[in-house]
Amino acid sequence: MINVDSPDYIKSWSEVRFIPGSLSAIKALNDAGYTVLIVTNQSAVHRRLIPVEELDRIHRRMQRAAMARGGRIAEVFICPHLPDEGCACRKPRPGLIRAAQERYDIDMENSVLVGDSAKDIECARLSGCGHAVLVETGNGKAAMAELIQKGIYPEKTAQDLAAAADWIVSMSRGQERKKSRKNY
Repeated sequence: MINVDSPDYIKSWSEVRFIPGSLSAIKALNDAGYTVLIVTNQSAVHRRLIPVEELDRIHRRMQRAAMARGGRIAEVFICPHLPDEGCACRKPRPGLIRAAQERYDIDMENSVLVGDSAKDIECARLSGCGHAVLVETGNGKAAMAELIQKGIYPEKTAQDLAAAADWIVSMSRGQERKKSRKNY
């Protein structure tokens, strides 16, 4: 949802294609006071398609690309495991979210997880994220059908990360207005 996904996995920087508006969305979220973290399943590592060092280089370049647009990706949390390894960190399990929560002292009730897969939205629910947004880029449309079958729903569906960021920022502004009204 920040970059175009590939069924063959992203294995080098030359394969990274940012989804239009995603880097400016990161800046908008930062400007609204949000810490942007990436939590990602990267089984290509354990499939031996990419060394973890190369994946780290790709993520650092993504962080620099966000910084060049005025945004900041604070950290990238990865699960390198295969789906059948049964680890606690592979989404939809909440292990990586819990690690991020611990490291960044995240108020889960007021947190937002944005994702493009059913696993992302399930992870939001399992980890206690206050809000889940499903973006339609990537796997989002197929994910919604899967979520409906499971009886799991995001608070919002958005066309892409930019639209999700607009909703998140407007939601947080609305909460601030409610708080300020209570002070009168």
